[in-house]
Parts: sequence; structure tokens; C-alpha cells
Amino acid sequence: MQAMILAAGRGERMRPLTDTLPKPLLEVGGKPLIVWHIERLASVGITDIVINYAWLGHKFPEILGDGSQFGVDIRYSPEENGLETAGGIANAIDLLGKSPFLVMNGDVWCDWNPINAMSKVTQLEQGKEQAWLLMVNNPAHNPNGDFHLTSNGRLTSEGNNKLTFAGIGVYHPSLFSGIGKQTIAKLAPLLRLAMQKNAVLGTQHTGQWTDVGTQERLKALDAQLK
Repeated sequence: MQAMILAAGRGERMRPLTDTLPKPLLEVGGKPLIVWHIERLASVGITDIVINYAWLGHKFPEILGDGSQFGVDIRYSPEENGLETAGGIANAIDLLGKSPFLVMNGDVWCDWNPINAMSKVTQLEQGKEQAWLLMVNNPAHNPNGDFHLTSNGRLTSEGNNKLTFAGIGVYHPSLFSGIGKQTIAKLAPLLRLAMQKNAVLGTQHTGQWTDVGTQERLKALDAQLK
């Protein structure tokens, strides 16, 4: 199974820390945030990893290299400017292959076990669904949530008791078929269209999850992991 870690964001809210280092390379618990993802993927045998980058992109190969130090194979998908989530995935689609693949935001920390993505890949291969999303309880900075998880494990854009998208999902390549190379495209509109076709699955994760979007959250996570 292929995995992609999204790392092309500018990290405006984290400045001045991100003026010299991309947000996923900021350290928490003694190592770069993105390394927590890489090591967790490697621990379950997911070793083919694609990382996209834009802002200060040269820092990623400088620090992570080809991934051999972590027991993985890292390939990079450069973007001249950030292409948003869907655009970044579409731009790297040739590196991700024709089967469903796992995507993780490089600026989140989560104790979810990526071995669980294997069964989701099989579901998307065998069914008509185009995506599966990991959902978490709403944090203080997103109190209204993003999508509603139904009792049969489907996600909708309407409904009460919405949960927050964790930035971790499995996607079928067909979801991105209409997006060209180096095209700016957001993920949420694609997902909402797929939800209208009842083609998005979801699972709620009740473990630990942090969206490292501010310096305060970075400091809190660092203290927790230490």
C-alpha cells in the first residue's frame, strides 16, 4: 500500500517558526512532527511513502533523505506553490499508483494505527466508494465539526452531531481524475460531491489527536510527548 504525507502548507499561523522550517519538520517530543508519521507507517510495513512540498521544500530531502534511515522509501512531489490538498494529491497521482492509497496531513499527530488502513483499501477496491475518512471528536478550534457520520458508517455533509475530519484518509485514485497537474484544488468540495453519491465511508477515532495549527498546540503536544 502506498502512503502520502501532505507537507506543502505555508504554516502562516506558526510564524516565525515556519519562516525557516516547514511546519511538518518542527520538532515535538524530540523529533520532527512528520517523523512520527514515517515511523508509525514503517512499524506496520507501509514503506512506500510520497511527500509533497512547496514552502522551503528543499528542507525535506535535506533532513529526511530517501527514507532509508527510517526503513522506508520516500519519493518527493514538488509543487511550485501550494496546490491545496486535492491539487497536491492529484499532482502526485503517478507516484501513488492505481490502487487506493493512504493520505495523512503532515501537521497532525494521532495515535491511530495505520495498519487499519489496509482493510479500507480493500473496501474501496471492491466497492463503489471513493474515500474513507478518519473522524475525531470536535476540538475547541472546530466546535461545529465537518461531516456527519451515520450509523452505517457513511459520511454526509448534512446532519447534526458532526465530527471533525482528522486529516487522515484512504482515497481511490478516481476521486482525483478531473484534476490536472499543478492545479490548485481543495479536497472538501470533492468529498461533498462524493458524499452526494453515498461514496464516502468514515470511522470515529476516540484516541489522541492534535492538529498542530498554532504555537500553543505545538508546545502542548511537545510537553505531552516528552
